[in-house]
Amino acid sequence: MGQDVDLARPSADDTLGRLAADRDLLGRAGTAQRVAEVLRDRIAEGALPPGTRLSEQALGAALGVSRNTLREAFRTLVDGRLVVHEMNRGVFVRMLDPDDVSDIYAVRRALEGTGLRAAATAAPERVAALHAAVAGGEAAADAGDWPEVGTADLRFHRALVALAGSPRLDEYMTRLIAELRLAFLAMPSARALHEPFLRRNRRIADLLAAGDTAGAAEVLERYLDDACEMICTAMRMDGA
Repeated sequence: MGQDVDLARPSADDTLGRLAADRDLLGRAGTAQRVAEVLRDRIAEGALPPGTRLSEQALGAALGVSRNTLREAFRTLVDGRLVVHEMNRGVFVRMLDPDDVSDIYAVRRALEGTGLRAAATAAPERVAALHAAVAGGEAAADAGDWPEVGTADLRFHRALVALAGSPRLDEYMTRLIAELRLAFLAMPSARALHEPFLRRNRRIADLLAAGDTAGAAEVLERYLDDACEMICTAMRMDGA
């Protein structure tokens, strides 16, 4: 697994404090599914970075849930490829490698390409969501808020898939985005990752608005190729 970040150590107090505050999000039921969602969100935002050992004792105390509930949540996260269980060592936030990233982007091409091809017949509110995501990313860039640019970028790609009007595709994309954020953490900064692609989001949206699906598909294909290569290169430089 490489370097381990142990949640039982004092340096993890801030993260555990945030997780303790997440108790309210669990509601009265405190179900394993909701616990998994909370942990997925914290992994996605980088609060639980790749290589972190997820201590049952520390997390159970922070979230106020039983070990059985936590173990069920871990199984959900293992199925979602966000954590791994190592025999006699514990559960760790997954560390991706370039092969993982290449596979993620292959799935992205399938999902986003399907949505793009459905743009001409998509519901107006779905098209509006796509353009709103582009505008949100541009506004965040103007404000210098690069983490928000990244969030808007993911909204754009989620909206692109949503043009197909398929709940199952939307669900697959939601799961993929959580895994994708692990890959994003390989980049030195949010700006380095997202700034090169802002104009391409606008270009794709404008081409779809003009009815040029083929042109938008060409831009999207190059976009995903370049993003994949950027992340894989950063990983290789970091020794992944």
